[in-house]
Amino acid sequence: MKNLSICNISFVILLLLSLMTFFLGMYIIFMDYAIFIEWEIISYNSMNIIMTLLFDWMSLMFMSFVLMISCLVIFYSKEYMAMDYKMNRFILLVLMFVTSMILLIISPNLISILLGWDGLGLVSYCLVIYFQNLKSFNAGMLTALSNRIGDVALLLSIAWMLNYGSWNYIFYLEFMKNSYEMNIIYMLVILAGMTKSAQIPFSSWLPAAMAAPTPVSALVHSSTLVTAGVYLLIRFNILNSYMMISNLLLLLANLTMFMSGLGANYEFDLKKIIALSTLSQLGLMMSILCMGNYKLAFFHLLTHALFKALLFMCAGSIIHNMNNNQDIRLMGGLSFMMPLSCSCFNVANLALCGMPFLAGFYSKDLILEMVSFSYLNFFSFFLYFISTGLTVCYSFRLIYYSMSGDLNFFSLNLLNDENWMMLKSMLGLLLLSIVGGSMLNWLIFFSPIIIIIPFYLKMLTMFVCLLGGLLGYLISNVNFFYINKSFNFYNFTYFCSFMWFMPYISTYGIINKLLMIGKMMSMSFDQGWSEYFGGQKLYFLLMKNSQLNQILQNNNLKIYMMSFVFWMMIIYLLMIYF
Repeated sequence: MKNLSICNISFVILLLLSLMTFFLGMYIIFMDYAIFIEWEIISYNSMNIIMTLLFDWMSLMFMSFVLMISCLVIFYSKEYMAMDYKMNRFILLVLMFVTSMILLIISPNLISILLGWDGLGLVSYCLVIYFQNLKSFNAGMLTALSNRIGDVALLLSIAWMLNYGSWNYIFYLEFMKNSYEMNIIYMLVILAGMTKSAQIPFSSWLPAAMAAPTPVSALVHSSTLVTAGVYLLIRFNILNSYMMISNLLLLLANLTMFMSGLGANYEFDLKKIIALSTLSQLGLMMSILCMGNYKLAFFHLLTHALFKALLFMCAGSIIHNMNNNQDIRLMGGLSFMMPLSCSCFNVANLALCGMPFLAGFYSKDLILEMVSFSYLNFFSFFLYFISTGLTVCYSFRLIYYSMSGDLNFFSLNLLNDENWMMLKSMLGLLLLSIVGGSMLNWLIFFSPIIIIIPFYLKMLTMFVCLLGGLLGYLISNVNFFYINKSFNFYNFTYFCSFMWFMPYISTYGIINKLLMIGKMMSMSFDQGWSEYFGGQKLYFLLMKNSQLNQILQNNNLKIYMMSFVFWMMIIYLLMIYF
């Protein structure tokens, strides 16, 4: 009962805060102003410690979405984590995670951003290793070490910001755009954003973090941890000014989108497919941000949070009923036994694909039309549309494996749709996934965006989606080809399914080598010659002298006589010499 009371209190508080911040954000949008708060924590002589908070339409809208998803996730966890004896610890960890994210969202200051940024890294490590087994520990270490690269980049950018006398970067953005020597800050911030949002070559930690409980995945991989890097770059909004950096990041983001879409078509773990889908959408956000459309990136960030959280919740409900089994090859015919969960799952999948008039359509279609409208090279244009086709391809493959045919699991099963607490959370997000896109479109863009392009470009998105869905069904349907063709191209399949060998490069290639170099340097310097000539040498000399001193102070007659004779001989020799 105590666990349930903590869940209920957290749910109510987060829901009220979400509604309050949403309506305040709407008011600020219509009044067109922002609230900047400076809170002086300590003033001692000439030293002032001031906390700054920025409440504008962007931070308030994002904060309301984070709070809404987190309150539904906590409500969902009441049933999903019901058998956990330490559920209080889980709820408190989730609340700490949400607090860190909110601190990051409302901070216009690099120091307070670092507090939220490091809080996200630390609490995400605790959540990834929540199920204490070897796989979770390895995934948690990979997540923590990959994110430390971005943390170090942010620390270096804080040190470099001392040139301006303040860490409130929001004041200096316009000036910094014309400052050549501040390129270093941009590169460091972009590096931090790339690690947190898992762009190539830092992509391997995101699917590995699926070792966390499913409610955590619904929160972390929809609206919080992985979007923190994109949000930071939206806040800096500096990628327009530096074409070389933005072009490089555009290429990496497009490759991330393509790589994750390709990999998801060869994956059989339900949660990893959705994680790779998240990675693909992060690549889409980052790439449109590189093209200068920061409002579009923010729009897709919010709509993606809604349907992706719903997708994870539906996956959690299916895994829960499948006796904690995540392999989609063992599923099938779930739409007959879990109709409501599967309906939510299909709506979320269609929103992800960009089905007209669902949440994902408004942002995704607008992004692809802007890409068609923009001055862009053919390679990037090709990657955008092929990645969109791959998204629909793996979504339909997932629907085919899980919904159609017969169940390939145990003959005796208890599949049902009676998890009412989980269903209530899912139905709340279902409503938002349907109406959220059009609502945000009206709120963020005051006038309708009309993009006039040729008919074949206008219909290209729809054609690519239909083609991707058809291929996803035909390739998955083994009866159509009589044999699974991926076995004929085993090396290519292996290459794609292992994310272009990035997990191997990250673990055995880079992190393992760096740790070995650190061990070697520690053995050579800290425990080597510096220790021998430093602390150990001093310890050895003091020990020998104290032993001699102890012998002399034993008051032994023989020692006394020997020392007396010794000193008399010294005195006699000195007298003869002088």
